[in-house]
Amino acid sequence: MTPAAARRSGPGREPAELTVLRGWLRGRKAAADAAARAEGQRATFEYLAERARGAGTRYGVGDCTLRQALDGRLPTLRTTVAFARATGADEATARRLWTAADRAVNPPRERPAPHVPGRFTTPAGLVRAMNRVRASAPDTRLRAIDALAGPGLSASALSRTLAGHQVPTAEQLAAFAAACQAGDEATAALLAGHDRVLNGPPPHPSYPCAYAEEEAGSQWDDAPWLPPEPDWYDQQLRDEKETDFRRLVDEAEAHLDELQDDERAQPTGPGAPAAGHGTDSPGGMEGVLAGRFRAALRP
Repeated sequence: MTPAAARRSGPGREPAELTVLRGWLRGRKAAADAAARAEGQRATFEYLAERARGAGTRYGVGDCTLRQALDGRLPTLRTTVAFARATGADEATARRLWTAADRAVNPPRERPAPHVPGRFTTPAGLVRAMNRVRASAPDTRLRAIDALAGPGLSASALSRTLAGHQVPTAEQLAAFAAACQAGDEATAALLAGHDRVLNGPPPHPSYPCAYAEEEAGSQWDDAPWLPPEPDWYDQQLRDEKETDFRRLVDEAEAHLDELQDDERAQPTGPGAPAAGHGTDSPGGMEGVLAGRFRAALRP
């Protein structure tokens, strides 16, 4: 059995703070009974629930919920505040007594090192950062964070925010960080990321493409060295030389084919002329073509 369950197992083992809270609630109901009798009514739980609903939707609870607040279990903070509003009690006193009772019934766990969020720019990143800050809070329960955050951040709004269904305001985010005891550094990181989510990154001082270059810079650092691209004029000269070279190669191949055909057609007897002499022979033509190639490729 956990320590919290042992405290709730019987009247003799109930924390004193819970006893004080329940006694205060009973005293407020007795005061409401006297006020109701002056109006010719009875301060039943239905009567108190109606008065709580009249204070606003935040304090609307049922009569069964108000009755259960006095049965020995720890009520929720919302029920305690609604009870106070229904009986005309001080809301700050109700919050203080409930916080003390809650800490006695549910002692906070050992806190890990506070989390300082890194850089984020998207709503999903904000949700992840808030949940990690919450995970390092002294008490991670929503109702405990809501109790410390104050009226500016309700438990329902906090639940929707941590689930990614809504983006908090800067004031709500600051209240959340304070309730989680995040510290100045984590609070500043949350607020800076919140500003990036709403307004985007700040403008670059020189030109807007700089952010894209900064993001791609780390990739180019690891890339192999590449030669610089030639300008359009140099590229045009190279294309022209390449075209001339290909044309000469095609002509040379055509001439060589003709010479080979002529060589095959020449007689091979004892009186035939020797091959390889003169420009009409294959060897002579190859020398001429080699000279033309060298001249064409010379800059």
